[in-house]
Amino acid sequence: MHRRKFLSLLGGAGLASAMGATKAKAGGGTHTFKGYPDAMGVLHDSTRCIGCRKCEQACNEVNNLPKPSAAFDDLTVLDTKRRTDAKTYTVVNKYNTAGLEHPVFRKQQCNHCQEPACASACFVKAFTKNPDGSVTYNGDLCVGCRYCMVACPFSVPAFEYDDPLDPLVQKCTMCHPRIQEGKLPGCVEICPKEALTFGKREDLLAIARERIRKYPDRYEKHIYGETEAGGTSWLYLSPVPHAELGMPVVGKTSAPELTSGALGAVPMVVGIWPVLLAGAYGISKRKEKIAAEERAEAVKDAVNATKAEADGALKAAMEKADKEKAAAVDREVKKAVAEAEKAFEEKLAAAQAPADEADAGETPEEEA
Repeated sequence: MHRRKFLSLLGGAGLASAMGATKAKAGGGTHTFKGYPDAMGVLHDSTRCIGCRKCEQACNEVNNLPKPSAAFDDLTVLDTKRRTDAKTYTVVNKYNTAGLEHPVFRKQQCNHCQEPACASACFVKAFTKNPDGSVTYNGDLCVGCRYCMVACPFSVPAFEYDDPLDPLVQKCTMCHPRIQEGKLPGCVEICPKEALTFGKREDLLAIARERIRKYPDRYEKHIYGETEAGGTSWLYLSPVPHAELGMPVVGKTSAPELTSGALGAVPMVVGIWPVLLAGAYGISKRKEKIAAEERAEAVKDAVNATKAEADGALKAAMEKADKEKAAAVDREVKKAVAEAEKAFEEKLAAAQAPADEADAGETPEEEA
């Protein structure tokens, strides 16, 4: 169903509900989902990461994303803190931390929460937590409200602001299609130092705990993602406190658990929010349409101005060429006339010479 049609139907239903005699019943009154027990995940060990950006390259190729301005073997980009966006699903950042002689590298992408806030906030269910642990997005359902961006505690979902026709939300899918085919996520498969380990989340937690137990001086005694935001499918080991690597402090409670029952306190909200969202969506789309029209008009004016300027320059060049051509012809004509006159005079002089010599050879008697 087209988004606009969907919103119009949803808005009508919401208005009828709000205006009706019975109160609308709010959803989300209880919180029961705790994630899939056999969910897969990835363990990122930053003590093994060398910041080679191979994972960025694999992600770009697997997802057919636009090539970045800086080549993947250009490691100078690591000197600037970066974040994911609609065209970049994963980035590696470098951190210089106190007490360590070498930098630490951390890979950033969607953490694929056990109880994803993006899915909880999405009222059209465009986000899905899959049994394999991944969180995927269906653009056909999305209405562009961008609540997922606000809800995500890790600031991951990114909106295609540069697409005026059908902008979508983009993010890492944990290579869900590859997992379904029995393959590894692209970033895990390409990692040359085994800084990324793919497997069942419970197995990854056991691996992480064993590494901490075996090398207590190498690791911070905290597996980031084990309990953060209710737990995530991406887990992290670090030689320093995770906050020093830019990891947000989000607490242990998941977003759905924090908000469960909240809507039940305001039963009218379910009837009203479709109308408000439809209006907000309409205004947003109107602004985007106007912006697109203004951009198109600006491009048209620029093209016309450039064409007029080019036509003027061509006309001036042609006139100059015509003048130069006429001058050249005039010079050649004068040169040819001068050469012809000179040749004539030379021939005339040559013809006159024998007669003069003959006249000079006659005696006075002969003249008499």
